[in-house]
Amino acid sequence: MSMKSIFDAKEVRSEFEKASIKPSFIPLIWKHVITHHQNPNTITTAIDWCEIPSLPSAAYSLLASKFKPLTSTLHSLHRSSDGITTKLLIKLQNGSFVEAVVMKYDTRLGKYDGKPRAGGPRSTLCVSSQVGCKMGCRFCATGSMGLKNNLSSGEIVEQLVHASRVDSIRNVVFMGMGEPLNNYAALVDAIRVMLGSPFQLSPKRITVSTVGIVHAINKLHNDLPGLNLAVSLHAPVQDVRCQIMPAARAFPLEKLMDALQQYQKISQQKIMIEYIMLDGVNDGEQHAHLLGKLLETFQVIVNLIPFNPVGTLSQFRTSSEEGVLRFQKILRGTYNIRTTVRKQMGQDISGACGQLPKSFQA
Repeated sequence: MSMKSIFDAKEVRSEFEKASIKPSFIPLIWKHVITHHQNPNTITTAIDWCEIPSLPSAAYSLLASKFKPLTSTLHSLHRSSDGITTKLLIKLQNGSFVEAVVMKYDTRLGKYDGKPRAGGPRSTLCVSSQVGCKMGCRFCATGSMGLKNNLSSGEIVEQLVHASRVDSIRNVVFMGMGEPLNNYAALVDAIRVMLGSPFQLSPKRITVSTVGIVHAINKLHNDLPGLNLAVSLHAPVQDVRCQIMPAARAFPLEKLMDALQQYQKISQQKIMIEYIMLDGVNDGEQHAHLLGKLLETFQVIVNLIPFNPVGTLSQFRTSSEEGVLRFQKILRGTYNIRTTVRKQMGQDISGACGQLPKSFQA
């Protein structure tokens, strides 16, 4: 039987409870693993559990027999030519691979209301929740893989541990491989670990993206209050959505919008709407007006995403810059909807939105 990750919190708590070990020791163990892994002089992830001071004696044998500090390894690391994006190829215990991407921003380079934004440099980690994905979005390389398997909560958290060796992570977005809400239990457990000691991320700095799994959206706020929800809408009408996102047939647009209305009523938070710009498919002025009317009763931020080519896998073309700006202008000017255009990052290392599995598809 394979060893469990020490970051599989539910498994660790269960085993500690059986052995009458207080769960308060768990964050101490996690901190030791993270500190060890971040040490630049450490060339191996091997940890002797006996090195951790002050644990009950029963904990050492339990840890050695059932848990590994990390069940995954950092197989390779690729940096973009501009130094802004770093892609991590991570090998899992079962031999599968997932990718995570670290993106650096400096908020002072942006403007809000005509003035420079406050803040400074920050790094965001884009994590995967599954190996592959069964949603089959036609513009996404991950969708072409089909679903291989779900990640455990520990394997999700381990991406943050690996990335923390690359940079200090301020934000986490679940926008990597997989549909997060199709791996709901592991997602919730992983985020709860990230929110607690020693990671101490704020829920305001964690974003979960979904194609619109209605039944999961309905319970997300109760399980994880305060985090950010992003919805991959990508079209303002059901037929176009189904054309580019086959899974949308199971989640009709009307039911999705009802679920989002209820989510916003309960959470009192803005929702991010992700919208990929596909030339001649969903980027016309008529689409902008339909989207504006669909969203005019919501508090949202629309993020327009220039399509990133995925080699021979795709039938789509990237919208022109002029077309994207025209679309943005309609949403902003006619419907007063805050609308941003996602900066293209990591294309040269296949680390941009929709490109993630390209590095190991051979």
